[in-house]
Formats: sequence, C-alpha cells, structure tokens
Amino acid sequence: MGEFFYGKYSKEQVEQANQVDLEQLLCRNGEELLHSGRDKRLASDHSITIRGNRWYDHAAGEGGFSLSFVRRHYNLSFGDAMRLLTGENGQAPLPYIQKKPEEPAKEFVLPTANQSMRRMYGYLVGYRQIDPDVLSAFVKRKLVYEDAPYHNAVFVGLDEDGVPRHAHKRSTVSMGKQFRLNVEGSNPAYSFHWNGINRSLYVFEAPVDLLSYISLNPEGWQQNSYIALCGVGSQAMLRQLELRPELHEVFLCLDNDQAGQTASERLTEQLERMGKAVYRLVPQMKDWNDNLREEVTLQQQEGGMVLGF
Repeated sequence: MGEFFYGKYSKEQVEQANQVDLEQLLCRNGEELLHSGRDKRLASDHSITIRGNRWYDHAAGEGGFSLSFVRRHYNLSFGDAMRLLTGENGQAPLPYIQKKPEEPAKEFVLPTANQSMRRMYGYLVGYRQIDPDVLSAFVKRKLVYEDAPYHNAVFVGLDEDGVPRHAHKRSTVSMGKQFRLNVEGSNPAYSFHWNGINRSLYVFEAPVDLLSYISLNPEGWQQNSYIALCGVGSQAMLRQLELRPELHEVFLCLDNDQAGQTASERLTEQLERMGKAVYRLVPQMKDWNDNLREEVTLQQQEGGMVLGF
C-alpha cells in the first residue's frame, strides 16, 4: 500500500526528501530570504517562514516539510517535486537537515534600551517622515524605543495586562542593507498596537505603515484602534477582537501588492463570518509609507514653488 501511494518512491525516499534544507533550496533558486528571529521569511511573501526543512504560512495557517513546500510554492506534481528534491532532474543534490531534538522555546526578553532615541527619531521622522507628535505618543506609552548597541527601532506589543509579549525590530539605516525581524520568543497574538475608545480597528502589515497612515490621517486618531500584524497572519487581529468585542468596524490597510490582496481577501472572509463590518483601504502606492513620503515631497515642492514665486 505504501509503494502504491508513493509510486516508484519508497517511504524512506519520501522521508529523505522531506529532510532537504529549504533555505539552501530557495537560495539556489535565487529567492531572497529575510531574517525573522530563528526563522527566515520569504521576501516575495512575508507570510511564509522557513526553518531548516520546515515551513509555515502564517496567513493560511498551514505548514509542513520540504516536499509539501516545493509542491505548493513551485506548483509541482508529486513526481516533479521528488525529482527536484532528490537531484534526479540533473541538479546537484541539496543538503539535508540532520534531525535534532526540539529546542525549548526561547524566553521573550525585550532588547536593551539605548539611553537616547536620537537615531530612532532621525530615521522614523527624518527619513520615513512619521509625524513627530504621533511617534511621541507611542514613545510615551513605551511602545516604541531605540535599542542598544545597534540603534534599531523597537516596536513593542503588550498583552491585556500591559506586559510586553512581542517586539519587532527594524534597522534605522537609510542606506545599505536594512533588516526587520521579530524578537525571538515573541507571541504573535500580541504584536504592536494602539487601543482607542471607539469601535474601529485599523489593520496593517508593518509598524511603519501603521504610523504612516496615522501621520496622513491625524484628526482624532487616538480615538481609533490600530494593529500591525508584523506580516499578514491573523493571530494578533483575532486576539484584539476577542479581547474587545465592541470593535465592530475593521479597516484592512494592507499593502498594495499581491500578498496584501490575497491576505485581505482571506481576512475579509474570517471577519465577515464573525459578523464584523469590513472595509479595505488601499494605498495608492505600494504601502502607506510610500504614500506618506510622496505626499511630503509634493508639499515641499509646492512650498518651494510658492517661495520662489
């Protein structure tokens, strides 16, 4: 029966294919990977994380091992996926992951805070054009700070008791290689957010997009609730709706790309099943920070034209 299910491949061959190092496979195929704690995240789809021979799609809530990833990601048949993973297609064999005992979950610890926030303000206000009053409101609640010694911007997520449970780090360099990742041990149900007092929740992919949208729409912003998923998974949004059932209107403000469109459709289905009123706000450009920076540039150009005249 096993031979029939796997065709010409034995159960042992399938198990071996499932041990192929996915990071090595993706790199060999020219795909960019981003650091995300102990995992790697696909640059082409931020909802998918990779660790060794394991993958997980935080948007779809499913995952598995190398074989299922290759079939799904490259749209291959079982036979074609096996030929790719075993090297039968003529490519050099890929390295295998050695089975190791499961590492215990790492305890969540906030990164050490720097004594000043000059670099963080310089990056978020000077380069990203975030409204300094908006940023300061988050800083006063200890939701944003600068770490030491690398001067990253840290976006903190608190639980219902005000205890930090999640942190997202972003480099503050405007040139060269940049990175963003979730601190190891972060609980994805408690990502970066702001609790207001009305019934509206605005949902974003990244903290910078959240701050950018508020900077573009500052009137009465503190009355609303906002959350950054730090990806496109739904755990943090669903947790907030569970804790605060009075939140009835949900505005999906995800990126204007294929991943954002797909995630918005999936989240809309979830929210409508919960009886929520769902709206989608789409940035004109790729994301809300692109919109903000474009608007600031236009305002500066118009101001220069007036002064010149």
